[in-house]
Amino acid sequence: MARRRKSEDEHENHERWLVSYADFITLLFAFFVVMYAISSVNEGKYRVLSDSIVQAFRSVNINAKGSQIVVQPSIMTSSETGPPAESPDAAREKAIDARREALSKRMRSVADEIKKVLAPLTKDGQVRVTEGAHGISVEINASVLFPVGEARIGSTAGRALTAVAQVLAGADFPITIEGHTDDVPISTPQFPSNWELSAVRASSVVRLFVDAGVDPSRLTAAGYGDQRPVADNGSEEGRARNRRVNLLIESLIDDGDDNMVLTRPDVVRSILPPGAGR
Repeated sequence: MARRRKSEDEHENHERWLVSYADFITLLFAFFVVMYAISSVNEGKYRVLSDSIVQAFRSVNINAKGSQIVVQPSIMTSSETGPPAESPDAAREKAIDARREALSKRMRSVADEIKKVLAPLTKDGQVRVTEGAHGISVEINASVLFPVGEARIGSTAGRALTAVAQVLAGADFPITIEGHTDDVPISTPQFPSNWELSAVRASSVVRLFVDAGVDPSRLTAAGYGDQRPVADNGSEEGRARNRRVNLLIESLIDDGDDNMVLTRPDVVRSILPPGAGR
């Protein structure tokens, strides 16, 4: 069979690439449409989120047109809000103040009772009761408590100290009893020096307090000899003043972290004049 020969006026179609190009353009357009649609959705979500944040933190609303509308914050009345909550620190300070006030009243009451029961010893001005930064200090001249050079408490002084102990037995304050002497040396078989004399005198008072019902765990005895004078040992009056026994009733209150000391202006209840006797 003879092959059919192409007609000379028949030619190839060189524009078929336009079909593929048109398909590519169509797909690309569709891609951009989809991307635009996605970006529009995100923008809408972002606008909603932005409006919520602005309204919550700035009390500002943004309308659909983009203009800002300021919303005045509402003022709640006291009946709506209720009483303001008290901070833990404020509550703690209030509790400490209440305890301090109660302790102050108790200390004043104890000081008044001590002054009353020591009236027999205050006739000659031999007792000094002071309320100060560390509580109550009762300074008793040694001449009204002990014979010269001895640590045995006399009968009259013993009754007065027993009355003081009965006042203190009902409280819970720590008590320190200090013995003091002048600088005149002593050397006896019982007391080789003023250290022993002052310590045994303080211990004698402690023993009397325990017998009167004071809890021993609250008591401390200390002997200082002639190391803490309150007057000049160069005169008989000064040496008489230095021969003494001090009762320190401490007023400490625990505030949770540190020990807080009740502080009041020093009030001298009675003045100790010069006396005689070791």
